[in-house]
Amino acid sequence: MSVPHVLADADGVVLLDTGFPGDAGRIRRTIDQIGAGAKDVRAILLTHGHIDHAGNLAELKEWTGAPVYAHRSEQAHIDGKFPYTGAAQVCGMLEAVGRAVTRYRPARIDVEIEDGDELPFWGGLKVVHLPGHTLGHCGFYSKRHDLLFSGDLWVRFMMRTQASPRIFSDAPELVWPSMRKARAIGARWIVPGHYDFPNASRLRTRFERLCEEIEGRKRVTVI
Repeated sequence: MSVPHVLADADGVVLLDTGFPGDAGRIRRTIDQIGAGAKDVRAILLTHGHIDHAGNLAELKEWTGAPVYAHRSEQAHIDGKFPYTGAAQVCGMLEAVGRAVTRYRPARIDVEIEDGDELPFWGGLKVVHLPGHTLGHCGFYSKRHDLLFSGDLWVRFMMRTQASPRIFSDAPELVWPSMRKARAIGARWIVPGHYDFPNASRLRTRFERLCEEIEGRKRVTVI
């Protein structure tokens, strides 16, 4: 499952993704544990609209009253109306099943974000458009913490570090260019949307090794 993040500072709380349907209670408990409440949530940011990232969007939007920030291309995913093609039709079928067996409800994007936008949350978050996994897939870079939340561009899943698989990618040909873009930022920490252990140093190392492996394979192919 995806890992939603609760970002908190003196100015309030920001939710980064909302998890698979059923995760809302866990997110609420986390907010309570840090001594905050619904009124402290300033915004809900989405890396993309897949059900495991937008699964509790409607519930948490209603609970907090906070605006939803996401790329305009993600509304079709949130609504369950994206026209999957090729290998990614597997993703579409899995999402359809997920919506059928859960109480999933869509919600509207309130603020459309674009590459380079500067958001006034958590000390400042820069929107980094990283298409491939979905067309509107975005990461968020914090200069203050020198940390990039890279969404599902790459993942640590089932004891394996990998780039977004074709069956979960709207545009597989854009995944590697987006990985190179994310790498070029040079962030000290790069945190994906799926990982096993919350160890930032280990995740950063795994991302770098994955990029080197992919780059090596591409050099061999060219030769």
